Amino acid sequence: MKIATKCFAVPFLWAVLSLPALAAPLPGRLLLPDFSALGPKATESVSITLDAPLLATAARFLDGGDPDQRAVKDMIGGLRGIYVKSYTFEKAFAYATADIDAVRKQLATPGWQQIVQVRSGKPQTAVDIFVFQVQGESGGLAIIATEPREFTIVNIVGAIDLDKLHKLEGRFGIPKLPSTAGAGVQNPAK
Repeated sequence: MKIATKCFAVPFLWAVLSLPALAAPLPGRLLLPDFSALGPKATESVSITLDAPLLATAARFLDGGDPDQRAVKDMIGGLRGIYVKSYTFEKAFAYATADIDAVRKQLATPGWQQIVQVRSGKPQTAVDIFVFQVQGESGGLAIIATEPREFTIVNIVGAIDLDKLHKLEGRFGIPKLPSTAGAGVQNPAK
């Protein structure tokens, strides 16, 4: 009976000790609000959830012989997730800005650093790009782009080479990144 108890106790103890690790979000992962109620109001919506196993599956379909596809394959090899929420509406501000602000508040926590901020008074647009770093290593990226009739939130989790990030633009729901050469761009890191 003691052997049976020990055989049960060890896996049980391991499972209990593993629960906090399983419940903890990935470093660099944002908790996005449930925007499902916006679907009926939207003229267009995109919701993408690609965790590490799905990214590995997607990478298998990329052609290693094509230089562009090989670069994308290499880029997603170090990623643990890509999460995108994007909605377009017919009417201005059909979405609750409080939901977007809740995501922005997460970016004020340790590890996140804003690298790009673009603001335009007309037509009230904003683009914010943040990187997540742990001990000097890249662990994620967040992009929040808002306009009166649309918003997009992108969260990429994992090791990101910012110099190669443009290879993911237009793939996996990731929009083209704004040019930082124009007026109105502020780089808070400086």
